[in-house]
Amino acid sequence: MCDRTDNPAEAASKVTLEKVFTAIDDRTNFRLEAGAGAGKTYSLIEALKYLINKSYNDFISKDMKIACITYTNVAKNEINDRTDNNPIVLAETIHAFSWSLIKHFQKQMLLLIPELTEKWKTRIEEFGGISNQKVDYDLGYPAISETTITLHHDDVIRLMTKLLGYQKFKDILRNKYPVIFIDEYQDTNIDLAEAIVTNLIESDEHVLIGLFGDHWQKIYGNVACGLIKSPSGKLIEIGKEANFRSDKNIVQLLNRMRPELPQNEKDPDSEGIIIAFHSNSWQGERMQGSHWKGDLPSLVVNEYLEKVKAHLNDEGWDISSYNTKILMLTNNLIATQQGYKDLASCFRDNDDYLKLGDPYLKFFKEVLEPLNQAFIDEKYGDLFEIVGRGSFLFKKQGDKAQWNNDLKRVSQLRLTGTIGEIIRLLKETRKPRLSPKVEEYEELFAKFDSFDENKKDKHRERFNRINKLKDIPYKEVIDLSRYIDDKTPFSTNHGVKGAQFENVIIVCGRGWNQYNWNQMLEWFDGNYPSERFDSFERNRNLFYVGCSRAKKRLAVIFTQELSTSALAQLERIFLPDNIYSLSDLD
Repeated sequence: MCDRTDNPAEAASKVTLEKVFTAIDDRTNFRLEAGAGAGKTYSLIEALKYLINKSYNDFISKDMKIACITYTNVAKNEINDRTDNNPIVLAETIHAFSWSLIKHFQKQMLLLIPELTEKWKTRIEEFGGISNQKVDYDLGYPAISETTITLHHDDVIRLMTKLLGYQKFKDILRNKYPVIFIDEYQDTNIDLAEAIVTNLIESDEHVLIGLFGDHWQKIYGNVACGLIKSPSGKLIEIGKEANFRSDKNIVQLLNRMRPELPQNEKDPDSEGIIIAFHSNSWQGERMQGSHWKGDLPSLVVNEYLEKVKAHLNDEGWDISSYNTKILMLTNNLIATQQGYKDLASCFRDNDDYLKLGDPYLKFFKEVLEPLNQAFIDEKYGDLFEIVGRGSFLFKKQGDKAQWNNDLKRVSQLRLTGTIGEIIRLLKETRKPRLSPKVEEYEELFAKFDSFDENKKDKHRERFNRINKLKDIPYKEVIDLSRYIDDKTPFSTNHGVKGAQFENVIIVCGRGWNQYNWNQMLEWFDGNYPSERFDSFERNRNLFYVGCSRAKKRLAVIFTQELSTSALAQLERIFLPDNIYSLSDLD
């Protein structure tokens, strides 16, 4: 099966694969639950190879393929590489896969589009209605003209969700893709996940569904589905009880957090260091306010972080950035130190900038910054992936030179100009084009002065915030982008979520409107109100993802005051001998 030396993790991995192969042979829908460090992608690739060996000739003769749906182009390319671009495997992102199917249902889409969102309803009414336009999807900019309706990325998922209820659509899907694997299933849109369960799994459409992922690693908000179940039991769970990443004590800590999916470490002779610090003994006035209550003052947090780093360094940890990752699950001392103080002051909700809830920052972080890096590195394949190849249709001589010149102007202005100057330049060059949401706001607020007072009042707060944002140096966006990638698990390319580091230091504090670590610990025994499960899951998953990045050493610092029950849970997870007071470092 593989040439890796047998060890507890490898033995568990082999058991898992045998269960997966049995499910494939029996055509039983399955969900492979692979915790952190379990080697989920390895299992996915081995399942694909098993199907290739088993079904290649049959699939080739019938022009059928195994669909393997991913959520990033990086994952898609990795699957293609590791299956040698086998002709019976179609690895595609969810948007590309969905569009390849729904684009053939033009009449149905024309009927469904007016029902998708209120914005589509208004857009169509203002245009004068739908006639017989062609529905198209390329760059994700929604629009309607005499000849064409172009879809937003989210519209593709909405239409896929609705068309899964059509029998003809399901027949075509089954005949072309009798096997569908979904990588990182927990990040599937919740409505699409429900449609897959209802229309493919529960209704016995004879499509083999294989889900690969981990619902404890869903950290990207309420749109993602998390755990997928079949109400009638037509989706079996296969737990992968392996951890190839972390040393023994860290694996055992994760098992105490998650006893229903116990993992086996790769090296039973390894040890691993786990340590937790709390601030309950600190004497002084703590912070107040709904999102800050109980936390240490910013300067004190910074002082203790430096003391912990010095202590760990004395204990033999290499605290260099190469070997140690510091994850800040707090918003206590960040903005001023990291260089985006003025930008942060524009927002009341930290998630608007740290989790890119604001569409301007989302565009800068997910499009403009990676585009600029690809341009500087001359990685033109990456550049095409970011903005879409349709943006690079050079129609006349000089187009390529113009693109190069325009990107160079943007790259230079990023370092000296304001956010407003960057927006104006991009509106002039359209290289890259602003995101649909940013374009919508720009068009809306260009007309702000002509609004009546009621409409002005409706949009005034956002209008003022965007104007304030535009006066800030774009350099603060660069600093924020670097911070998100370096110090939080919220990197937009799933960066930290899939990464691993020799040493991990996590700072758990307040300042997040959706995170309360004391409450999370109190609820870890399952004693949470039923209506607050989403809140608990959001906190628990982020904490689990952070802790499970560590290979050899893990330290967690709680700057928020912990209750008696929270401390009891901390002792259960970390064990009493591994817990210290920050005051011990004074």
